Amino acid sequence: MGKLDDTPGDDNSRERFRLYLKENVNEVGQIRDYVGESLRSPGSQYNRAFQDLINYLGHFLGFEVKFGRYQGVQGQIGLDGLWRSPSEFYVVVEVKTTEVYAIKTATLMNYIDQAISEKIIPDRDHALGLYIVGRSDPEVHQLENAIHAEKRMDQLRVISAESLLSLAELMNEYDVGHDDILAVLRPSGPVIDPTIDLMARLAAESVVELKEPPTGRPPETAKDQVNYWLSPVIANDEQTAEEVIQNLVGVQRVYAFGERTPGRKHLKPGDMICFYAEGNGVVGHATVSSYPEKKSSNAIRDPERYPWLFSLVKNRTYIDNPVIINAALRLKLDAFKNRDPNKPWSWFVFTTRKLSENDFRILTRQNSQRDLS
Repeated sequence: MGKLDDTPGDDNSRERFRLYLKENVNEVGQIRDYVGESLRSPGSQYNRAFQDLINYLGHFLGFEVKFGRYQGVQGQIGLDGLWRSPSEFYVVVEVKTTEVYAIKTATLMNYIDQAISEKIIPDRDHALGLYIVGRSDPEVHQLENAIHAEKRMDQLRVISAESLLSLAELMNEYDVGHDDILAVLRPSGPVIDPTIDLMARLAAESVVELKEPPTGRPPETAKDQVNYWLSPVIANDEQTAEEVIQNLVGVQRVYAFGERTPGRKHLKPGDMICFYAEGNGVVGHATVSSYPEKKSSNAIRDPERYPWLFSLVKNRTYIDNPVIINAALRLKLDAFKNRDPNKPWSWFVFTTRKLSENDFRILTRQNSQRDLS
């Protein structure tokens, strides 16, 4: 498609890429795939593609989107994107692949003031500066700390690309409208009813879904049957999701469930479990060698939240070679049978779930029963 840059005109690689998105990317699941690929791939071109993808995601949230520049230039506002709500509220977007490098909040505030000066935005009461971060480092909270230190809580906010994608999926799949999205993004006001209303409506829809016939505990005749599980892992305050998996699965050979983790009461020795690093892919698997037992362990970062510990054997991790759950792979999975692979798919990795043997093999690159043993 060519090099993404700020070359003027309508017939260049930048505009062709944005036109491609408009004409071919119609589902949030597709954007999630592209965002993941851009974050996994090094180089400025992928960083610029990530910026465009995040801006394009704004359309799925109900905003009118104006793409920004890739690089600042004297005499022009250097914002990455400008999102306009039908309610005449504006979100000035600053896209960062990571916050490891120093970021000055004064720069984004200056973009807002310039836009007000040029009458693009009416005033600060109708504007919000939003940092959208691709790769969150659990040890880096500089943006959050800077916003607090400079008392910019009413003017600036930070959101991960993962969470922004989840918001778009909620709007696509549930009774969530643009005003709900705006209520989440804007700094909280004195009235919290809109947030509670949103939570209540989502909970109500979940209850309806749960009325489908439950799978229940497997029959006694099948107690020796191997069950296959997928468990998502998120970063904590000190480790990335990949580091958590490497430590627990690769080194400590243990894992833990919470009180309400699906499958906790069904997990048993001999079952096989694979681990999904949030926003990346499946990076490890193992065989369960004990029933979950409620006990404390120094290996678990938050034992109060995850008190049900169980042991693992035949553990394997492949942190540097994850199994990416892209559209092509989803087409092969039993879980996506009769589903459009481009539709929102984070439900598949949102919580621990039981898999078919076929799906477990695909997600762990196992080709035969011998590979699983």
